[in-house]
This record gives sequence, structure tokens and C-alpha cells, in this order.
Amino acid sequence: MRQDYTGCHDPKPGTSISTLAYEYPPAFRVPEHAHGADQVIYATRGVMEVSAGQSFWLIPPQFAIWIPARTLHRLRMPRAVSMRTRYLRRGLAPKLPATCAVLHVTPLLRELIVEAVRIGQLRTRNRLHGALRELIVFYLESAASVPMFLTLPKDPRALAVAQALIANQAQNPSLHSLCSSAGAGVRTIERVFQSEVGTDFATWRRQARLMKAVEMLAAGSLVKQAAFATGYRQPSAFVEMFRRTFGVTPKAWAAALAGSRP
Repeated sequence: MRQDYTGCHDPKPGTSISTLAYEYPPAFRVPEHAHGADQVIYATRGVMEVSAGQSFWLIPPQFAIWIPARTLHRLRMPRAVSMRTRYLRRGLAPKLPATCAVLHVTPLLRELIVEAVRIGQLRTRNRLHGALRELIVFYLESAASVPMFLTLPKDPRALAVAQALIANQAQNPSLHSLCSSAGAGVRTIERVFQSEVGTDFATWRRQARLMKAVEMLAAGSLVKQAAFATGYRQPSAFVEMFRRTFGVTPKAWAAALAGSRP
């Protein structure tokens, strides 16, 4: 029986935040849906892929995704996922963006999320629930945003280039070979990426590499394995790219991720 995800868990009158816990098997997909409430999706275990329109986000356990109310989105679980979801009454966290964003989850915010899920419904007139709600909102609004998303072009030729690269990152195909296979010129594809994605192809490729690397590191892969799988011939170049984005080396990031697990 298909589960209904559309608005059925939004906070009821007298409730500021409602929560749910899901255990998903590998390869599980949640069909496109939307909620009347703002939503924060966090996984205590596993990596989630969240899509909205032409964009998608990769969410490992150190991060959560903020999804504003009425945003159509869908989910895919590459591996088993333990999901913890909060539905916030609209306007409860006004400092968070009007579009989807990946947020860094500190150990304290993680424990606040887990406690809220244990309670289930944070009642508006309950003092303890109110204090927990204020802490959750404060730390969500203070959380650092992380560039963990890709936007796919709509143009069929550029989309073919993007999908071919994602599927064959380890081979590190050149843009020229990708364009030839898609039946388009390099300059044409570059223009499409700039106009439809908002960035040049080289920047987009680095972001695709970063997302693949994060998925592998979160699953326990070695730094060298992540580097080679994303097309880097020298792990040092991969380490530098990762450090420029996250401010730490991939080894340190993976160690911090392992330390944050229960």
C-alpha cells in the first residue's frame, strides 16, 4: 500500500512542531509530495538524496535539509536510512531561507532533534515543549549552510552531458568527449550550463565530485578511494578541493562524522 506523504503530518492546532521517525531500506523512494508546514529532514544513519525540480541535494548524517512549506520534493535512499523529520508551523523559523538549504547539524542540535522525535508533538502551551522548540529554532537558524546540491540543466543535450558525467566520474571524461556523445558543441553546452544552471561546467563538475565524495566518505570509504572514484589521479588535489569547500580535510571530516554517530 502506498503511503501518503502530502501534508498528513503537518502540526495540528495547539502544536508548534510535529515529528516522525522512519526506517527506510536501501533503494527506497519517496514519491513527489509537499507539505503545508516547513520541514527539516535529518538522518541519524545513512545518506539521503532529496530532489526538487531540477535540483538535488545529498544529505549525509552530519547534515539536515530545510524544505520550505509547499515545496514539491522527492527522496531516494541509496542505502538504508534512519530518518528523523520535523514539521514546523509556518513562520516559526523566519530567518531560514525561502528555498531548500543544507544545514550543518552540531552534536547538540542532533540531540535536540532526537528528543523532539521522542516526544512526538511539541505542544504550544507546554513550558518544557516551548523551551525545546525555542532551542531547536535557534540552532536551526544559526546552523551553517553547506553547498551540497546540484542543479541539472533542462536542455536535453546538456542534461545528457551531466548524467554521463555523474555516471562515469572515475573515468574523468573530458567535456569535449561528453559533448560529442551528446551531439553538441563545447561552446553550446557551456552556454547552456551558464544560463540554466547559473555556473560554468568546470564549477558544476567540482560540485558533482564533491557530492559523490561525501556519499562515499559517509559510507566509510578511504580518502584515496573517494579521490579515484571522483576522477582525481592525485589524492592531494582531491584533498585540497575538499578542504577549500569544508575548511577541513576529508580525513578529518570523516573522523568528525564517525565521532558524531551514537
